[in-house]
Amino acid sequence: MELAACPSLWAYGAVWLSFLLLGFLRFSNSDVVLTPALLLYVVLLVLIEWLCHLYLPIALGILFLSSACWYVLGIVSPRKTLPVEAKVVFITGCDTGFGNVAAHKLDSMGFKVIATVLNLESPGAKKLKKICSDNLTIIQMDLTKQEDIKKAQQTTKLHTAGRGLWALVNNAGYCAHFGDAELTLMSTYKGCMDVNFFGTLELTQALLPFIRYAKGRIVTIGSPAGEHSFPYLAAYGSSKAALNRVMDIFRHELMPWGVKVSVILPASYKTGAHDNHIHWEIQHKKLLANLPTELLQEYGEEYITETQNKFLKFGDTACSDFSPVIDSIVDAILSENPKVKYYAGKNLWILYLISIYLPHSLSDNFCKSLFLKNKVLPRSLRKQKSNE
Repeated sequence: MELAACPSLWAYGAVWLSFLLLGFLRFSNSDVVLTPALLLYVVLLVLIEWLCHLYLPIALGILFLSSACWYVLGIVSPRKTLPVEAKVVFITGCDTGFGNVAAHKLDSMGFKVIATVLNLESPGAKKLKKICSDNLTIIQMDLTKQEDIKKAQQTTKLHTAGRGLWALVNNAGYCAHFGDAELTLMSTYKGCMDVNFFGTLELTQALLPFIRYAKGRIVTIGSPAGEHSFPYLAAYGSSKAALNRVMDIFRHELMPWGVKVSVILPASYKTGAHDNHIHWEIQHKKLLANLPTELLQEYGEEYITETQNKFLKFGDTACSDFSPVIDSIVDAILSENPKVKYYAGKNLWILYLISIYLPHSLSDNFCKSLFLKNKVLPRSLRKQKSNE
């Protein structure tokens, strides 16, 4: 038994020696430290070796362990970054939120930044003018207006002459309603599509010649709502789903041109009009005023009001630290090999694990625990229950 085990021990030992040697070569000149995640990977590799040693033939076990070691080296290796010098970045939606913070961050790193805002006199625009360098250019742009996109194209051409546009960061987005898909006005569906999909697509097409010239990057802020069927986010989620899809198509089609395309999927963050209660009150009144009378009677105003209030309270638990998203934007712009998708936010992986890999009976209950927590049922359902 001992003699039979010797070839196996020597073979697995050779794999570990190669793994340690490659790891030393990759990390000796980097800032990588022993993080809990790195230690966990090592423990998993030890477990894999034990299982291979017990249940697989030597050749197959060596192949399996070698593949696992190579995969771990790939995901924990320090990412090679490109220089910032002479690179121009175009960012949309810089009045507030991710766009505002990203514009400041990239400007401080030495990029030539073109930042778009809806209002040149907004607090966010004024803040950028005050704290950023002369390398930052702020322009007014509404993604739903073709003339604004054409002006943005001309501005970009002026600022990128001879070098092209290194990165477009599609950040601007619009969400106007939390509520049932049946209760969502067609104007809301169209409004979300006009900004989140059509406007972003039109701008991307307008700037692509400059991006192709630089063999640059397209970085788009998507949303998990575009990948998962979250209740009460039909208009927003549908527009983001369309955006995620077209960006992935761009990724395939632009590979021959040397352009890399990434989508960032943030967790829940306090962005946009989250704290603007006047905005949500106006949207709520608009909805009630435009719903068909019969539909309003079926659901009841009290149910519609509670749904919106629930979502606003849910937003109070959102994260105010944008750094995971900003770090993802920077990596997507500067990494030699940026990721296709960035999952930016604590515990976001749990959502994907449950939604994708668990049976629908379990994932539906998880979704219900997050969203479908109304104490007030639609009026017609309450009547049906009372008559039972």
